[in-house]
Amino acid sequence: MKGKIENREAALLENLIEKIQNTNLEPATCQEIVDSLRKVFSELADLREIGDYLYDGIYITDGKGKTLYVNKAYTRITGIRADEVVGKYVDDLLAEGVYVNAVTPEVIRCKKQVNAVGASLKNRTKMLITGIPVLDAKGNVKKVVTIDREITKLLQMKDELEASQKKMKAVEQDKVKRVLEVEHLRKLQLNSNMIGNSPETQKVMKLIRQVADLDVTVLITGETGSGKEVVSTEIYANSTRKKGPYIKVNCAAIPANLLEAELFGYAKGAFTGAISSGKIGLFELADKGTILLDEIGDMPMELQSKLLRVIQHKEITRIGGTKPITLDVRILAATNCDLKELVKQGRFREDLYYRLHVFPIHIPPLRSRTEDIETLARHFFEIYNSKYAKNTALDKTGYIMLQQYSWPGNIRELQNIIERLVIISEPNGTISNEQLGALLNINPAYVAELDVEVMGLKEIVNNIEKKTIAKALAQYGSTRKAAQILKVDQSTIVKKAKRLGIVLNDEKTHHY
Repeated sequence: MKGKIENREAALLENLIEKIQNTNLEPATCQEIVDSLRKVFSELADLREIGDYLYDGIYITDGKGKTLYVNKAYTRITGIRADEVVGKYVDDLLAEGVYVNAVTPEVIRCKKQVNAVGASLKNRTKMLITGIPVLDAKGNVKKVVTIDREITKLLQMKDELEASQKKMKAVEQDKVKRVLEVEHLRKLQLNSNMIGNSPETQKVMKLIRQVADLDVTVLITGETGSGKEVVSTEIYANSTRKKGPYIKVNCAAIPANLLEAELFGYAKGAFTGAISSGKIGLFELADKGTILLDEIGDMPMELQSKLLRVIQHKEITRIGGTKPITLDVRILAATNCDLKELVKQGRFREDLYYRLHVFPIHIPPLRSRTEDIETLARHFFEIYNSKYAKNTALDKTGYIMLQQYSWPGNIRELQNIIERLVIISEPNGTISNEQLGALLNINPAYVAELDVEVMGLKEIVNNIEKKTIAKALAQYGSTRKAAQILKVDQSTIVKKAKRLGIVLNDEKTHHY
């Protein structure tokens, strides 16, 4: 169509030149007019070319709405060719349904700029339309220049942006929720203070105070349920890192083939099934804070060398990664195993053992600190009475029975027993000796014969211990067998027998 327009204008120019040359004008004057016409038509052609370089669509009409010109961008945006509209009136094109919401008629009527959102019915493109009047000296509209800017993609981007903002808001809300949940859990964990008045417990508390502020590795040992995690939490809560992360990892609970990925994370595309973006490990999560490696005796040998590197160089490398990541993390380790024995068996690295064994804390089993049993039991009663909205109580004889039990599951077992007692009891009742005896497998009659009102707790405990040890010695004949049955160390039987006045006459009782 451009070619046709140019040809028509060229024909018009030649026609004018021919008419001028056929007049009676002087040849020089005639040539001057011809040169001026050629210059005007050349500049007009340049303007058209410039219009085709514009990104926005240009639509020009005369003062009556007759289409004079559209540029290439207009055709690109609307899909409407120049030959479909040039020479036609906007009102007629609107009636034909070529486009909708044209502003030219309104511009002609109001003689001022008009803005609107229109659309091409040919390709459904939406446009921001601005119509501007060109006025003559008398204020009449002689031309209307309309600029069309495509907004289909802009609207799509707007919708996508709004959708992204909603997702980001949801993610942010979820993040805030998770932070609050973590803070709540942390408060719950940090409220699990170590409880006990026995010399053994006081010794552990002293060690905690000594090491809490020292940024060194601590190895916590003790039987299952003895309170290793509570000691770890106490160290963290009293350290300079208490505002940083506190990550707990149970090395025995995570399958060996997954433990490395959980601890050290993995790089993008590290292995089949890995998250495409990679994954941050627990050591990285603990940066600037503390990590507890519980049940470290169960850590696979192949991971022990990597852990040794973390302790020595304070850096990790993700699975499939090549770049070391520097960390600032304090390591606490806990185990119910004898790591020294595992080293002898070749199941634990000796160099790692000594790296962990910088400051050891051993927690004695509950049966070795019977003075703490009543204090702990009362604490658990308070917790579970509050949890289940009850006011369950235990009399003095009941606490004596608790002290006579060997507690193979340690504090965790005591906690579970108290919770069960609260659950099965009446809201405001006192737990009977029969109920407690059934759970502990202790005959309440054995304790009931003691006069609680006359004797103090210490005397009651001593009498029961004396009767129990004497019975075991008489029945099994040696301190070694009696210790096995009573689930204590043989040395404990010997010491208690001497303290309680039990004569060890049988020669066999001295084989310890």
